Amino acid sequence: MPHNTAAQHEKTTAALSSVAAAVGLTSLKIIVALLTGSLGILAEAAHSGLDLVAALMTFFAVRVADRPADATHNYGHGKVENLSAFFEAGLLLITACWIIYEAIHRLMTHEGNVDASIWAFVVMLVSISVDFTRSRLLMRVARKLGSQALEADALHFSTDIWSSSVVIGGLLVVRLTHIFQLPAWFGQADAIAALGVSGIVIWVGLQLAKETIDALLDRAPEDLTSQIRQRMQSIPNITEIRRMRVRRAGNKFFADIIIAAPRTFTFEQIHELTEQVERAAMDGARSVSPQADVDVVVHVEPAPSPQETVTEQIHYLAELQGVHAHDIHVREVANGQLEADFDIEVQADMHLSDAHAVATRLEQTLLQGNKQIYRVTTHLEAPNTNVVRRQDVTAQYPEMEVEITRIANSIAGTGSAHDIHLYCSRPSTSELTQQVTTKTSELDLVLHTIFAADEPLSQVHIHAEEIKRALRDAYPYLGSVVIHTEPPNT
Repeated sequence: MPHNTAAQHEKTTAALSSVAAAVGLTSLKIIVALLTGSLGILAEAAHSGLDLVAALMTFFAVRVADRPADATHNYGHGKVENLSAFFEAGLLLITACWIIYEAIHRLMTHEGNVDASIWAFVVMLVSISVDFTRSRLLMRVARKLGSQALEADALHFSTDIWSSSVVIGGLLVVRLTHIFQLPAWFGQADAIAALGVSGIVIWVGLQLAKETIDALLDRAPEDLTSQIRQRMQSIPNITEIRRMRVRRAGNKFFADIIIAAPRTFTFEQIHELTEQVERAAMDGARSVSPQADVDVVVHVEPAPSPQETVTEQIHYLAELQGVHAHDIHVREVANGQLEADFDIEVQADMHLSDAHAVATRLEQTLLQGNKQIYRVTTHLEAPNTNVVRRQDVTAQYPEMEVEITRIANSIAGTGSAHDIHLYCSRPSTSELTQQVTTKTSELDLVLHTIFAADEPLSQVHIHAEEIKRALRDAYPYLGSVVIHTEPPNT
């Protein structure tokens, strides 16, 4: 996902508004705490002071985290958000410990005089109102843009609402104690409220610390791996999911996936398969974090497929050893055992002993890889890479052209044979006549035939081979014979 300036501006604006709110609340709580002597409000002031520090760290983090990857940070700067949240959690826990110490000291020594005035209630109500507003704003932007730092900030401020409510409860008890002359120990409710606030702060701090440590230590996000795996299992042609590693940095997920795919696939088929895996990983990540940016790397390893045919296996193993197999014939004999016969092309200048060694190695590899096959016979061929000089001499053989047409039509059907061409390397008419008469020359033949469009290709091939045999019986001196088959109206 490209760097989005508008999204960064929205995140920065939300973080900056949180800073402004934290400054106002911290100042207000400190003033009222000093005027009333309320440890609960002072705890809330310290809490808000940490909120200010946290908001500043969040503001810094979202500005840095959205920078694109560079030469020194190949995976981007998203970890800054996690680091910021980690420091925020540490500050929360330290502050909570200090407040607990002060509260216990006040409970044991009965020191401190709390003035539960109307201003104390006003400041706490204002705090609840501001915290509610900014937590909703931060959470909305966090969910929209997938920002972990803003989400942590929003969660932090939402807990402030409950802690402020606890402080109000403590102040209310103190107020009622003064009004109704209740026992003195009721006046310690403010310190007890401070303990309650500290408990909330510790709980939030520990949760935040766990999340940030998980991210910093590259712990796989909860449920994300299973979400991706579940989607990948619905993709056809994945033979095996061999490894999956997922980690998170800020609002970005990184997925490293190794799969096995049919070894007979072409490069284009493998590429399409990796595209499907990437889409599945992105869908899985966005089911956990809808606005998350996802970086997926897919590595594909070749593997035998249950759907792989013997012919495909022979092609693959031959290409793996640097030779080309063709004209493959597989026969099923007794007890379900198979025999395979095929031609293999090796280099034309290769010695027979070397070529035979290549064929033997391929035969043994095939026998070891497929226990159904008990016999393999190969025919060595040298590929013909020469460009031969030929001249079209069809016009000089009108009777032969007519006979070729008749033979082909007798097998393929009336009107099937057309576009007949005869080629010879000797341009002299007298020499051609002599060669045909003595049958020492070779003529190359190219013949087009028409078959029904819905006829199975296997049957068409049988007919074409039958035509070829009939032509060779009639003209033994024919060289290469190529029969092109096609449907009508092409």
